[in-house]
Amino acid sequence: MKKSLRFGAVALAATATLTLASCGFGGSTGGGGDAEGETTLNLLVPSYSDATKGLWEDVIEGFEKENPDITVDLEVQSWDNLEKVVSTKIQAGEAPDIYNGGPFAGFVGDELLYPVEDVVSEETYSDFQDAFLANAEVDGTAYALPLIASARALFVNNALLEQAGVEAPTTWDELLDAATKVSALGGGMAGYGMPLGSEEAQAEAAVWLWGGGGSFGDASEITIDTPENLEGAEQIKKMIDAGATQADPGSTQRSPLMDIFIQGKIGMQVGLPPTVGQIEEGNPELDYSIVPIPTKDGSPFTLGVMDQLMAFQNDGDKQEAITKFFDYYYSADVYVPWVQAEGFLPVTKSGAEQLSGEEALKPFLDVLPDAQFYPSTNEKWSATDGAFKSLFGQLQTKSAQDVLTEIQAQVDAG
Repeated sequence: MKKSLRFGAVALAATATLTLASCGFGGSTGGGGDAEGETTLNLLVPSYSDATKGLWEDVIEGFEKENPDITVDLEVQSWDNLEKVVSTKIQAGEAPDIYNGGPFAGFVGDELLYPVEDVVSEETYSDFQDAFLANAEVDGTAYALPLIASARALFVNNALLEQAGVEAPTTWDELLDAATKVSALGGGMAGYGMPLGSEEAQAEAAVWLWGGGGSFGDASEITIDTPENLEGAEQIKKMIDAGATQADPGSTQRSPLMDIFIQGKIGMQVGLPPTVGQIEEGNPELDYSIVPIPTKDGSPFTLGVMDQLMAFQNDGDKQEAITKFFDYYYSADVYVPWVQAEGFLPVTKSGAEQLSGEEALKPFLDVLPDAQFYPSTNEKWSATDGAFKSLFGQLQTKSAQDVLTEIQAQVDAG
């Protein structure tokens, strides 16, 4: 979810991730525990918010109370460091027992992960939403457990659009017109917040490329340099060239840009469920609405993002302990408060049922059936993600065709 769900991944009442101090992994090789009859599980997770570390500590405290023979060692890293940290640990033969991350197909190819049916009970497995579980499959077998889901929607500053004399758009043409008129209000206002910087360029790219009928490919092939994707990239160029966006979109990061929207200085920007909480904390008087993302022809669409939990096959003696941890974590009384606190959507049927009455989540739950996902089970997805983050912002100064060609070449090179 950067990064994948990272659905790039801020919390309900926070706007920035932190690099949190690590508790450190210990004893991931040999034995399966620190003392006779005891098991230690090493858990590596990213920081979704300032609250992430404490939320996991609460889960661990409850789990260890019910399972006094199992200790869970927690390490929290920033999303920027996470993939490097896990790669380094794997190379050193010290992979975490449980890992919360995004791309995982490479781990499957190296035969490092448990099939998820080997580390959860049948009851827990059957509680996952089918679409999310299918998105965690490689060759028909799920190797990662859906953790959190998110969908994107367009946050609209009602006051700015009214001042500009326009309504919330549903198509690209309407969006270009509305955003241009909001920017023309002056006073430092921007019509549309366009974050093409490295934080989450792949997400903004998907919003536009897929909104025009394109895709990033599937589990077997990554396809970036296509006529369908070119149409979406060229529409981004139109927005930039028309002055419909903030200044310097090619290097603008999503999180600080959303802060500017919350301050009331941007007409429209694509946001996540946690954005609702950020507005409540940062500017509760903001007059805004949430509508579906405009597409080329107004067809319904959203970018769905899902982060996962996965279990490395480090020590066969730990399989039972891992299963106990997953079953505990995904129990509704534990999982739903965790998801609510981080501001995302649940991936379990029981969780969705419990949160179905949450008014703030309704616009996102409504668009979730039309969600499209990153091809994260393709082994080249990690390279694709990196290529977008390093190259897509060049749309500001290069032709759309050149940028897509360069991204495709970087992906193909591995």
